[in-house]
Amino acid sequence: MSEPLGKLERSLVGGKSKMKKLIVAVLTGFVLLVVAALIAIPLLAQSEFAEKFRNGGKNGGTKVRIVDLERGDLTRTINAPGTIEPDRKVEISAQVSARIVALPFEEGDPVKEGDVIVRLDDRDLAAALDAAEARARSEEARLTGSEADLAEALAEMTRQQGLYETRDVSLAAVEAAEARYKKSQSNLEQVTHSIAIAKAQIRQAEKNKDNTVITSPIDGVVTKLNAEVGELVVIGTLNSPGSVIMQIADLSRMLVRTRVDESNVALVREGQLATAYLNAYGDKGFPGKVQFMKLHRETWRDGSGYVEAEVMLDEITDERLYNGLTANVDISVQTLENVLKVPSQAVLDRRIEDMPDKVIRGNLNVDEAKTFMRIVFVFEEGKAIAKPVTIGSSDLTDTVILGGLDEGDRIIAGPYSVLREMEHEADVVDRDVAEAEEKAKEDAKNAENDSEEAAGTE
Repeated sequence: MSEPLGKLERSLVGGKSKMKKLIVAVLTGFVLLVVAALIAIPLLAQSEFAEKFRNGGKNGGTKVRIVDLERGDLTRTINAPGTIEPDRKVEISAQVSARIVALPFEEGDPVKEGDVIVRLDDRDLAAALDAAEARARSEEARLTGSEADLAEALAEMTRQQGLYETRDVSLAAVEAAEARYKKSQSNLEQVTHSIAIAKAQIRQAEKNKDNTVITSPIDGVVTKLNAEVGELVVIGTLNSPGSVIMQIADLSRMLVRTRVDESNVALVREGQLATAYLNAYGDKGFPGKVQFMKLHRETWRDGSGYVEAEVMLDEITDERLYNGLTANVDISVQTLENVLKVPSQAVLDRRIEDMPDKVIRGNLNVDEAKTFMRIVFVFEEGKAIAKPVTIGSSDLTDTVILGGLDEGDRIIAGPYSVLREMEHEADVVDRDVAEAEEKAKEDAKNAENDSEEAAGTE
């Protein structure tokens, strides 16, 4: 009897265990369904199905940005990289060899024309000036003696000539007196030239002494300082450059030495407007003009050919530009006036074989001998209509339309991610209109809720 009872107890225990597992499984499944619903509901609210439901079962179409095709001016530009540098910069070197005793300005300090920027030790040069002045005084003293000798020689020669006429002296005595006179005359001329040499040496010594004080030749900024107080500077020779003490540049007048690709050289002219963009200043543009084009081709490090053009920037007052910065320059090479233009991203390349026949057939803007054609989508009665176009020049944002569109057409200009996948006659809606309608509905709903809350409060 006990054995059947044991089997019954085991059966009941096993049934309870299975029931618990079943309950756990059901609860787990329910929790997972709830979590999935919480994730799916927001996504579903943003889906095309929800959009269609909100529009009363009608598909409102893809939201697009629409612009009217209008006439305007378009400026064609070419880009040329380069580096910026001051229009005026000078390297300060010494004209005499001496040791630096003072550098009043540090690198980065502004200086004015005439400011003393370097002082050199002038003691040796002052001594050389004293020696030159002493030599000049010595030669001037010799001049007095030479003049006296010449006067004496002249008197002796005159006396001897008189005596010779009365036959009181011989011809030899006269000739000796004349020779002495010429010698005294020569000595006087020699002393006179020696004095001139001594005066020239004084001027040179004074100039050398003056050169120990170096002043700035321009208004500018000390952009480079290569020496320190106590260093010996030397003057340059034919085969050995001299010491460059510092560099001064006028940073208010900057130019960009650009590399114009040889394929664009024929388009660039002196006087054309340009805008320089420096990496250090983001999207800020610095206007200027093409000042000079070199007349020979050069080769860049990557083997490409270019011609150097100098772009002079307008006077800069609100920024300090640094020598050597990298720049990209947009040079305006052509201006087209009163042309039809569309945003450049609205012009798309499509395979001709992928387009419907009714778009291609008989259209003068389609060259069926080519693989690709250019199209622009036009908004017509809620549809995106693909229209083949012929384009002209382009700038950074717009492209000229030469054929295929008419002034006033409503052009689908974006978003580009939508344009890239758009098909002919796709359903679309004006994004601005759709958002305005949605906002109006939301405002009406909020007003209704506020009214109900106010009524409930009363």
